Amino acid sequence: MKIQWRLRMAAAQREVWTGTELRRLLAEKAGLELSSASVSALFTKEPSQVKMTTLAALCTALECTPNDLIEVDTTPVERPITPPRPVAEVPQAASARGRSMPPL
Repeated sequence: MKIQWRLRMAAAQREVWTGTELRRLLAEKAGLELSSASVSALFTKEPSQVKMTTLAALCTALECTPNDLIEVDTTPVERPITPPRPVAEVPQAASARGRSMPPL
């Protein structure tokens, strides 16, 4: 699975070109005050995690959806086929009368 952070593209499509502009929009439209460093990090790096409140504020400020900000590739990863492990035979336990136990 591959996840791509698309904040810069989503912002550019809405003619928001700088972190300063984004920070102003976040404060005005969403009521979220972030430091310049935090906005810069969101704008320039792919975060390892994003708070839901921050994601909602970004969507409000940019008038977009989370799908505009995060692209997830869910293509299954191909793994080499490994042969099945041989199952060792478990000896059947016999009761005192010589009968085996019923299957579980």
